[in-house]
Amino acid sequence: MGIVKISDKLHEDVRKNSTVMERSINSQAEFWLKIGRLAEQNPTMTYEEILKREMQSQNVTSVRLVNE
Repeated sequence: MGIVKISDKLHEDVRKNSTVMERSINSQAEFWLKIGRLAEQNPTMTYEEILKREMQSQNVTSVRLVNE
């Protein structure tokens, strides 16, 4: 494990989002890092497509709340 220095503003954003998403601050930052890395490596994929692929790779079934 290492230490990553980030700005106070970004840390505050991570803290606020971690509360909303019910994740620890570290888990929220790790999630953003992972999604950002995947987005850079797959520039033609949308955020939703990236999440869908990651969920499928972990055999997570999604629940649709909206009719499509």
